[in-house]
Amino acid sequence: MFYHVKELQFEAKPDRPNPLFAKKLQELIGGQYGEMTVAMQYMFQGWATRGNEKYRDLLLDIGTEEIGHVEMLATMVARLLDDAPVDLQEEAAKDPAVGAVLGGMNPQHAIVSGLGARPTDSIGNPWMGSYITASGNLLADFRSNLNAESQGRVQASRLYEMTDDKGVKELLSVLIARDAYHQNQWAAAIAELEEQEGLLVPSTFNREKERLVIAYTLYNFSEGEDSSQGRWAKGPALDGQGNYEYVSKPLPEGAKPMLKPAPPKLHNTLPMEDK
Repeated sequence: MFYHVKELQFEAKPDRPNPLFAKKLQELIGGQYGEMTVAMQYMFQGWATRGNEKYRDLLLDIGTEEIGHVEMLATMVARLLDDAPVDLQEEAAKDPAVGAVLGGMNPQHAIVSGLGARPTDSIGNPWMGSYITASGNLLADFRSNLNAESQGRVQASRLYEMTDDKGVKELLSVLIARDAYHQNQWAAAIAELEEQEGLLVPSTFNREKERLVIAYTLYNFSEGEDSSQGRWAKGPALDGQGNYEYVSKPLPEGAKPMLKPAPPKLHNTLPMEDK
């Protein structure tokens, strides 16, 4: 059961209308690493968590907070669209560089949503449920969460640098700060799980079933050998179960694949004889 509190957690008021920046903010709403993604990701992870109540509660705490972030951003977009004269687009277009980069107001803000935010990214791609990760393995999922918060903070920081609107900057400073906490929080949860389970995911797979002789090998599959200088190429593995090895010139083990012709009813191209 969920309750909605009418007040915003933090304020979302721009100093002035700006339909072009409203278009940019859509990335933080419906982009791959936007607030809709992390909200649903944490919710589905939490709802699927079995027997780990503190992690379930943490996921639902943060997921619910992210829904509030969607509302704050949607409110900011709507207010950036309020009283925005059409000639703002025309003024932007007078500067070729600005016109080329910004491309004008998102027409769907006027045509489809009536000056409201959309569940899309900054170029109008609809938000997709396939953006979310919820595997049932908390260590794997928390690493995905750390990546999502990292990418989200990068994008919010870039948007912060793209505006001089103090009201917009205040909201973005809130989102950037919360993304900073969430990175710290997921890193702490990951460290806790790694201490219990080890580095590798899943920790429950019997390692005798995998080909361990190649489980710590870096193959040089590109020109140059700079990668051989990394921590990952020599010395004890970070999981404590092996030693890294570097292979400068990897050789194939398998034979060249030769496939038999497809059944005639599939109407594939027939094999041709070499001349």
